[in-house]
Amino acid sequence: MLAVLVGLVAAVSASAGPVAAKPVANPKPLTIPALQEWTGSTGSFTLTGATRIVSSTAHSSALASTSEVFADDLQALAGLTVARSTGTTADLRAGDIFLSLGSTDTQLGAEGYTLSITDKITISARDDRGAFYGTRTLLQLLKQGSSIPRGAARDWPLKPERGLMVDNGRKYFTPQWLRDHVKELAYLKMNYFHLHLSDNKGFRIESSSHPEIVSAEHLTKQEVRDLIALAAQYKITIVPEIDAPGHMTPILAAHPELKLVSNAGVVQDSYIDLSKPAAYALLKDLYDEYLRLFPGPYFHIGADEYDINYTSHPQLEQYAKATYGANAIGKDAYLGFINWANGIIRGAGKTTRAWNDGIGGGVAVTVNTNVILEFWYNYGKSPQAHIDAGHLISNESWTPTYYVLYAGGPGGPSSQWGYDTWNPDLFQGDQTITKASKSKNLGSKIHVWCDNPDVATEERIASDIKQGLRMLAQQTWGSPKLVTPWSNFVPVINTIGRNPAWTTSVQVGNLAANKPVTVSSAETATFLGVNAVDSDYFSRWSSGYTDNEWITVDLGTSRQIGRVKLFWETAYGSGYKIQTSNDGTTWTTIYTTTTGDGGTDDLTGLSGSGRYVRVQGTVRATQFGFSLYEFEVYAPTAV
Repeated sequence: MLAVLVGLVAAVSASAGPVAAKPVANPKPLTIPALQEWTGSTGSFTLTGATRIVSSTAHSSALASTSEVFADDLQALAGLTVARSTGTTADLRAGDIFLSLGSTDTQLGAEGYTLSITDKITISARDDRGAFYGTRTLLQLLKQGSSIPRGAARDWPLKPERGLMVDNGRKYFTPQWLRDHVKELAYLKMNYFHLHLSDNKGFRIESSSHPEIVSAEHLTKQEVRDLIALAAQYKITIVPEIDAPGHMTPILAAHPELKLVSNAGVVQDSYIDLSKPAAYALLKDLYDEYLRLFPGPYFHIGADEYDINYTSHPQLEQYAKATYGANAIGKDAYLGFINWANGIIRGAGKTTRAWNDGIGGGVAVTVNTNVILEFWYNYGKSPQAHIDAGHLISNESWTPTYYVLYAGGPGGPSSQWGYDTWNPDLFQGDQTITKASKSKNLGSKIHVWCDNPDVATEERIASDIKQGLRMLAQQTWGSPKLVTPWSNFVPVINTIGRNPAWTTSVQVGNLAANKPVTVSSAETATFLGVNAVDSDYFSRWSSGYTDNEWITVDLGTSRQIGRVKLFWETAYGSGYKIQTSNDGTTWTTIYTTTTGDGGTDDLTGLSGSGRYVRVQGTVRATQFGFSLYEFEVYAPTAV
């Protein structure tokens, strides 16, 4: 009987034909930071010229900026002019992207969102910031191709502050560089941009109250206002820092009478004398001026490295005793300064921030607990002690967050250790905080310190901090990692690339910048095609070791091509062609050579058009493949 049943089942199975394989759910897609939760579906959503961004009618005003920025970024990415409208779910059609607020999912907080991808996409959030971060996820997915996997996500950050600090005091950074990094931070769901505007080598912001202290290279107030306006669109908080009472060389060069002088006559060029009333008058002028300029909730006073021998400066103790009581000591003059500055800043409705290294050690004065302390090195009190005293803190630990221009060249940040080992609640000196205290740690930043400003250009700095920013974005968002260890994360960084609006002054007009690319091969996962269009002259694409390798950039729409610029690595093409196509299949050659000599090939006077532009290798110059730092494409120059 058993044999008969087996035979019957076999016969039925044979007559029914092969059983169709069950569709495999889409895995969690590549994003930085990784999504907190993902439930994969099957199939994909495709962005087309018919796609609309539809904002919920009930929340259209609150979502207007997010909708506009997203449309601009899609234009930069895909060359598509995406229509924007308002409506309800009943108005949606296939291919639409719907933005809405009013989510009741409390775990999302202000910056979280849910994402549903079917034949249309819905982003739902409790706050406009969450909806904006949902669009950043879509932007990263579309950077990888016009079709993205269907599925559903819930996503929210671990830490409320995730950002970048730039030492614009010692090295002048152009407004364009700063604008580029506003968009770069937002692309990574980072929200905090700290501008260290004064230090020993410069005072880099226009001043009407004290124009005599301003360095020749500086940001004008209008440039700052423009940056603040852009940052608001991209949900970035701009935090200014005017560093005092140390690091004040350019200010004191114009006011030498305020320099701190020891009882032996030694003059301190960078320290202001806190026993002099004129010192407070000068600093109050600056605080009042810049508190009005910057609308954000924070003002950073620096207060770091006022490293003096108080015994050698008895005037500080005399001032402290006269001001804070007979038992006061010299250190109380410094601590009292912090509280004095805090009073001005609190009076303007803002919160004071200061570095941690000098806090404590007084007798008559303790620093107000409503000052946020940024812990950068294990001097003095521990992070836990600051929290126990009542302070909010942030983790700005030298390792892994510091990038420093040393005399011998740039160093840091420690991205590999930061990704593999560190977390935002692990502080310099291997110090930790209790689980109950973790909510008192606001987050972290990458820090660009320009001690020797001439050892790297701002373009080099942008390249050097690219990986560190992505490490920090992942660690402060706190989602389960897509891959480990760090060596497996680097290819993810390369795949996600720069934000699609990334442009540098060197590449203005480059049609290929941050556009999707395809390649015939890549030597390793470190040398992906995206590296050749990321506006970064230190990353590169390298092909496999055969002659007929190619790289193609998708410009999004058909464009006129008048110039192509190739920045070759040592492995260059002695023979190659520049080709264009409207369909990615049929190609027209607009330039060819068999005598390439490497270096930079600036090919001008070209005449062609197409949506796709390809470098088609024919002959390698070395035993390796074809390797390009950058592949740039430009329209014909107007006559």
